[in-house]
Amino acid sequence: MYCGSCIRDNALVSGLEEMGWDVLLLPLYTPIRVDEEDHSMDQVFFGGINVYLQQKIPFFRYLPAFLDRWLDNPKLIRRVASRAMSVSAADLGEMTLSMVKGENGFQRKEVARLVHWLKEMVKPDLICLTNLLVGGCIPALKRELNVPVLVTIQGDDVFLDELQSPWKEKVLVEMQSLAQMADGFLTFSAFYRDLMARKLNVEPEKFHLTPLGVHVEEFDPAARHNLNREDEHVIGYFARLSPEKGFDLLIDAFVELASALPQARLKVAGWLAEKDQEFYAAQILKIHEAGLADRFEHVEAPDVAAKLKFFSEVDLFSVPTRFAEPKGLYVLEAMACGLPVVAPNHGPFPELIAASGGGTLFEAGEVKGLAAELIEMMKDPARRKSAGRAGRKWVEREGSRAKMAGETAKVFGSVLKLRQESGNSGESTPVDFSCCGDT
Repeated sequence: MYCGSCIRDNALVSGLEEMGWDVLLLPLYTPIRVDEEDHSMDQVFFGGINVYLQQKIPFFRYLPAFLDRWLDNPKLIRRVASRAMSVSAADLGEMTLSMVKGENGFQRKEVARLVHWLKEMVKPDLICLTNLLVGGCIPALKRELNVPVLVTIQGDDVFLDELQSPWKEKVLVEMQSLAQMADGFLTFSAFYRDLMARKLNVEPEKFHLTPLGVHVEEFDPAARHNLNREDEHVIGYFARLSPEKGFDLLIDAFVELASALPQARLKVAGWLAEKDQEFYAAQILKIHEAGLADRFEHVEAPDVAAKLKFFSEVDLFSVPTRFAEPKGLYVLEAMACGLPVVAPNHGPFPELIAASGGGTLFEAGEVKGLAAELIEMMKDPARRKSAGRAGRKWVEREGSRAKMAGETAKVFGSVLKLRQESGNSGESTPVDFSCCGDT
């Protein structure tokens, strides 16, 4: 799986480095996995194997440092992760609670190791955690390093909502406490800012809205092709093949519209988790029972070259998510390729579609509404081309990696300026933590 949050974090660091910032991208749990040049350190803190063993077996909470280093070796973690079955958030409640407790949890040794390393080796001016679920270290970071700590919120609620009681409620209480200690939050839409401000019991004024961004030039060949090619009647889906992403809703909509659009085809790509195998098989059965197998194609978890090829072979893009997305990076990528988008009317998508003109909305969860919008768009090539051009121009202007880095740099700079004005200036590096996990 290529991790959406990792892709965003990695692109941000790349953009900041191009601006001359000295930034360190430090992976937590596992090495990051991206479909472009990796800008992270080849070192992992809170290594997933170590964290799990410390949770389950007291002996591992007292291991000497050299054994910790072996367990946190990125090569070992990659090898184990490549063979591991996917784990649902619903099974991780007890460990999540321990993690957000930080120094009061079973992973206190990991907190101490991270803080010591940053204090002795990096001496950062500012720290940005890329979600609050790893915020258990905030008290120690602020006490020992005396630097501002920002938190990027980009899917914390999705993981939290999957936890079982009583863990969900207990974790939320800890997160609310940690949120009071953070110096500010970054997120990508007014919708998500307001949602998380309510959930975390913090003032919306503590949130800074910064844009998502992609490397627009990477998608230039696909955009040129799409904006000039003949219509091929292909609907595209690029995301996890899961109920949360609404994969079954798109399958049902495709079956619904197939007779009205006899030339239409459906092409899907994305990662299929072990837990979703049965769900996926049920969707494929629907395709076969409807006699549409020759109009359906699945491309497995494509790398960047295969992704660009995929986007060059579809006319219209839709991921009809059931949950309210915190990011929706795939929509930005589709628009960068000159593709019009049909998106659910929740999460960040109403703001995104209104600002860009790059597509249309349907009533979230409504198969007939989704089918109707797809039919309307597919039957109107001029409208599709117009939306595709508008979306592409908007991404060039507002959704580029440079724009994301520039706006985020303004936030970092304002926080650092306040710190200097208070007479507490540092001397080194902003640190961005990336916690691997697709949302």
